[in-house]
Amino acid sequence: MPGTELFGAEERKEINDVLETGMLFRYNHDQQRNGVWKAREFEAEVRKVTGAKYAHAVSNGSAAIAIAMAASGIGAGDEVIVPPFTFIASVEAVLFIGAIPVFAEIDETLCLSAEGIRKAVTPKTKGICLVHMCGGMADMDGIMQVAKEHNLILVEDAGQAFGASYKGKSVGLFGKAGSFSFDFFKIATAGEGGAFITDDEEIYKLADAYSDHGHNHVGNNRGMEQHPVLGFNYRISELHAAVGLAQTRKVPHIREINRKHKKMLIDILSQTEGISFSKLTDPAGDSATFLNMMLPDTETAKRTVDEMNKAGVGGFNYWNTNMYHFINQWDHLKKMQTASKLPAQVLGMPQDYNTLELPKSQEVVGRLISFGIRCTWTEEEIKTLANNIAKAVKAAMPVAV
Repeated sequence: MPGTELFGAEERKEINDVLETGMLFRYNHDQQRNGVWKAREFEAEVRKVTGAKYAHAVSNGSAAIAIAMAASGIGAGDEVIVPPFTFIASVEAVLFIGAIPVFAEIDETLCLSAEGIRKAVTPKTKGICLVHMCGGMADMDGIMQVAKEHNLILVEDAGQAFGASYKGKSVGLFGKAGSFSFDFFKIATAGEGGAFITDDEEIYKLADAYSDHGHNHVGNNRGMEQHPVLGFNYRISELHAAVGLAQTRKVPHIREINRKHKKMLIDILSQTEGISFSKLTDPAGDSATFLNMMLPDTETAKRTVDEMNKAGVGGFNYWNTNMYHFINQWDHLKKMQTASKLPAQVLGMPQDYNTLELPKSQEVVGRLISFGIRCTWTEEEIKTLANNIAKAVKAAMPVAV
């Protein structure tokens, strides 16, 4: 799955361009950099892949989603609906901008459901942090309808879904703004990096300033720039942007191969009783970074993981492991163990995270086993993996009495 499967001469060339100038900072110093602007080029490639009017590269995907929410108008004391199945960064970002996470149910898309969002809305709800989980996409028609009904700000965390789309439109462009991660484990990596996208010029300008201590980046003299807003340092370096640039250029190629490999796995595994797959609301838009296999129930999934471990087969079930992607593992969040008080502690939490019941999410995640798709697999490796998974499932299925 990681872009580093194809790491090579292209990345080294982009990095060397930066090292030859000695200019690692992304702004200003025009003469010294000798025309080398890797962050700008990286952003142009992100726009090309997504079709976004505006893209801004930042230090990581966690910063990107926080910036997307803040620039879109979500802030202190606002309630934001979030999924219980996501990397914890999505929830941390809500807390970091001063807002309060409110958990809602997911469905077989592995993303927030329209019905789950509708049931979680309160008079204080300001927005939705929608996470496109495990490479797929949410039910955008249903979710956009709920957002419209309740006048909610929709922001998309597409950290795991770069290259995915819904009915021809890139994820990240349905709401006010969207974000992507380019950490080591994504379809394209910058080592560490993130990107913010939007089609709204004013939101883009605000995000651009907010991510660099409020600088408006007008003119070529950093010391003379205006500071229309308070911000913080979420800048990406030219070195990270150089890697992200080379990697992003490879995404269409990687995605094409991943889709082929995923189809091969599904074709073989579909023949095994008890195996189904997560719901793709638009199969043609799948980034194909994950194969998300569903078992009949949680206990069968757990037994299957045990059988796969015995056979040395990869794959992970988020429900009963410490993968840090599901609410079952977030004891520190439930206890609000932080370095300083957060808005939820000061203003009061609308949900008790310790007693919160999300039966649909527990059922879906409990049955889920995910596998990262690799574009460097051979056909023989794919067949071997699929056959080993099938054997593990057969061994884990309950014996009929």
